[in-house]
Amino acid sequence: MKNLKTHSYKIKRIDFEKRNKHRGIAIWLVGLSGSGKSTLANGLHAKLFENGLQSVVLDGDNTRLGINKDLGFSDEDRNENIRRVAEISKLFIETGHIVINAFISPFEINRIEAKKIISDKDFVEVYINSSITTCENRDVKGLYKKARSGEIKDFTGVSSPFEKPINPDISIDTENLSIEESIDYVFHELKSKL
Repeated sequence: MKNLKTHSYKIKRIDFEKRNKHRGIAIWLVGLSGSGKSTLANGLHAKLFENGLQSVVLDGDNTRLGINKDLGFSDEDRNENIRRVAEISKLFIETGHIVINAFISPFEINRIEAKKIISDKDFVEVYINSSITTCENRDVKGLYKKARSGEIKDFTGVSSPFEKPINPDISIDTENLSIEESIDYVFHELKSKL
């Protein structure tokens, strides 16, 4: 693979961004299962669309059904999952999209790696701060119950660690804000970055 090089495309990122009237960036939503990442991602996606902004949502459900269906939940597979998603995000950013990534992203080292792949200037880490108790109470898929009974191994927050972001760009408390308030807050915080 030493001989591989980037192709020089006629339409450049700057051309997409001029047409879209916004920058391409990656919004990386980080938090425990049940914290509200996917709900927030979908709501934010709709809000961006309503405001004429080009965006796409990548989350654990849609990537693990396709590009990452060969991966499990070992530490190595989680690392590879995040690496692949970061590479896909980078491709979307190059076409001027706002990429909303909703992934547990349990390890700081993976988030740092994703940021390196994407770039500091194009990466916005959003910590969806919700306690394990609240997440378990919201457990619509029954995953925490299965993890507590031993049916699911390596479940983040139960049998596998979650490292809280050290210095996220945005932190949102989904325990005390409604989904609408959360969407509005993140949208407002993002405006200056677009």
